[in-house]
Amino acid sequence: MRVVIMGCGRVGSRLAMLLDQEGHQVTVIDINSDSFRRLGRDFKGQAMVGNGIDQDVLRKAGIEEADAFVVVTQGDNRNVMAAQIAKHIFHVPKVVVRIYDPIREEMYHQLGLDTYSPTKVAAESLRQQLLGEGEKK
Repeated sequence: MRVVIMGCGRVGSRLAMLLDQEGHQVTVIDINSDSFRRLGRDFKGQAMVGNGIDQDVLRKAGIEEADAFVVVTQGDNRNVMAAQIAKHIFHVPKVVVRIYDPIREEMYHQLGLDTYSPTKVAAESLRQQLLGEGEKK
């Protein structure tokens, strides 16, 4: 599978390494070249400095041949914009976008984006721990 990941922070770099180890073709885009140090020496994919809302940058990253696009930068606005570009302009089959704000995440999910909100996931996990639900046996 060909995957383009926008954002090489903790989550993006970890996902890139996991997919790379599984044999997928991975390209990571980040505006900060220092972020690529998180990928490690064994990473065989491509690391590219650029802004993932720039269509020329996305083309250079191989978005037109990508099977999936994952957006995990720190900015919800930029994430949503990049996801919409990938889905509606480049017609990438699988687009997943991280959105911190649960209200916005729900709205964009209802508009057809495949969304993920770590805020909602963490709150639910903490709730389960507090109430003793889902404890390991």
